[in-house]
Amino acid sequence: MSTSDARQRWKEWREERAEVVSAPYGPLALTGTYWLSGLSEGRIPDTPGRWTEAPGGSGVLLTATAGDGLSLDGRPFEGEAVLTADAGPGAARVGHGERNLVVIRREGLWAVRVFDPASPGRRAFAGIDAFEYDGGWVLPGAFRPYDRDQTVAVENADGRTRGLGVAGELAFVKDGEEYALRVSAEADGSLWAVFADGTSDVSSYRFRFLKPGAPDAQGRLTVDFNQALLPPCAFADHFICPFPPPGNRLSFDVPAGERNLLAR
Repeated sequence: MSTSDARQRWKEWREERAEVVSAPYGPLALTGTYWLSGLSEGRIPDTPGRWTEAPGGSGVLLTATAGDGLSLDGRPFEGEAVLTADAGPGAARVGHGERNLVVIRREGLWAVRVFDPASPGRRAFAGIDAFEYDGGWVLPGAFRPYDRDQTVAVENADGRTRGLGVAGELAFVKDGEEYALRVSAEADGSLWAVFADGTSDVSSYRFRFLKPGAPDAQGRLTVDFNQALLPPCAFADHFICPFPPPGNRLSFDVPAGERNLLAR
């Protein structure tokens, strides 16, 4: 692919990213994450209904009256319902006006996230600042899987330490030196890493994500730092993004990819 074609594809990728993060139920719309264990009498601030853990921890028990104005699967809801984890903000079963109330489960704990298309963050969005495209940061890489998946304890953006599953290392060569990032694997085989570098908290956000896709049968894939991503917590404080695990803090600058959120 020519440099001009690669640059054009990168511009299109940036436009798609801006559309995704500013969508009505994208990350900018998140206004709160409420763990059931921390709720007083099952009440979420400024949100009707009573939200408690279902017997046996099987889900979230929602109790509501007709006057609460909640909907379930698109219909007015009253009574009781046991909810399990939603597939995503746009697929939430419970709504309150234009807001979607999303059930999530993390490390055995249940929580409800509130996504509001009228959120201050979404109204203030002015784009995502990024470094200029640089073909020198498109590098051949190799995935080296571990014999078995490992779990590393890392601090999260909310101050808690949680386990981060890692499936192996993503190796790449820059300026004649080999480096490796510990990566996690999705169910479809695609890899992702959370990393920091010399620009972190200086000219870019404090850490970023890298999603190079899935390796081929020989473990080969392309590592394109021009598509380094801001983590969800860069768009809303209520996400619980993991910080880089040991080994994923690069000692050099990576002046490629997304830098920071722009707000009006």
